[in-house]
Amino acid sequence: MGLIVQKFGGTSVADAERLRNVARIITDTYKAGNQVVAVLSAQGDTTDDLIEKAKEINPNASNREMDMLLSTGEQISVSLCAMAIEALGCPVISLTGWQAGMMTNTVSMNARIKKVDTERIEAELNQRRIVIVTGFQGVNRNEDITTLGRGGSDTSAVALAASLDADLCQIYTDVDGVYTADPRTVKGARKLEEVTYNEMLELATLGAQVLHNRSVEMAKKYNIKLEVLSSFTGHPGTKIKGVAKRMEKSYISSVAKDKDISRIALIGVPNEIGTSFKVFSLLAQHYINVDIILQGIGHEEGKDICFTVAGPDLERAAALLKEHREEIRYGRLETNSEIAKVSVVGAGMINNPGVAAKLFEALYDANININMISTSEIKISVLVDKKDAEKAVQVIHDKFFSMT
Repeated sequence: MGLIVQKFGGTSVADAERLRNVARIITDTYKAGNQVVAVLSAQGDTTDDLIEKAKEINPNASNREMDMLLSTGEQISVSLCAMAIEALGCPVISLTGWQAGMMTNTVSMNARIKKVDTERIEAELNQRRIVIVTGFQGVNRNEDITTLGRGGSDTSAVALAASLDADLCQIYTDVDGVYTADPRTVKGARKLEEVTYNEMLELATLGAQVLHNRSVEMAKKYNIKLEVLSSFTGHPGTKIKGVAKRMEKSYISSVAKDKDISRIALIGVPNEIGTSFKVFSLLAQHYINVDIILQGIGHEEGKDICFTVAGPDLERAAALLKEHREEIRYGRLETNSEIAKVSVVGAGMINNPGVAAKLFEALYDANININMISTSEIKISVLVDKKDAEKAVQVIHDKFFSMT
């Protein structure tokens, strides 16, 4: 048959019953004649619980020690899952990230994978064993444990699929595919049979909590066959590929929201060459990603630069900008964490004029104010007040999908 990499998220392995269910999925795939490598996240809220334990001891613990602590969550999952598979009578071995050859750079808490040495995994597969690997972690050149940041287990799975030249990478989660919107909160959301890498990348970046954007980037780069499906229902999932089959009229694939963002505004920045470089290079040097950027036309007091960052980065970004105020020479700094980003994504948008007008009409009819706008060939994003986010997604979804 083939080599299949399967990834199971925290909700899929949250307790003993769900772990046994995951073990059955893995062993069924194995008994069908496939080689299987499974990647597991920590159980349920384990990672959050570990973070809280660390705060009780030292609110300012080093990232290196946090990596050491957080990596234990996945180790619990893989060992328990291996025990469940043993109970089903199949040969299995669990491996940590470093045992699986997951080599990363030295950035703690948000490491990047540099290479995967698959020798150990291949040796175990050749012995007809199921291999269970900890997601979210690796080891750097100093032999220190590192973690890959938010969504790291998705990235681990795709990296293994690429390195092992797997025939398929299945991402199991608590929803049975990619939907036109989050089916847990949006009425009328429909499952998509297929989406493109580019659409999925935008959705992942824009807040759709199905796949992490780094994993989609890697899948696109190495042309990995991806499928998103539920570990609970057994239903077919959504395939993610280079070209997706879709009726021509369906030029929008999905509506997404991200409530975990914040806006920073620098008011009265000097209208000089190089000012924007000073601002954004400073943030980049401290690994703070910036999303939507809006620079206003210069006025008597200078010009204004507004941009968004991830919610957890707001305090650090604001502190950096205040620290370098004399160098940047802005008038004042304003922040707003009570905002959300709502986006429509679709590969067919570029050839269908009027998408933006339809989006804005939906928000106007719902009396929802737009704070900022960002566009690309396959997406339009707007910033709205956080209190309006759920309503905005619903009315936009109704506008685009109620008649298709």
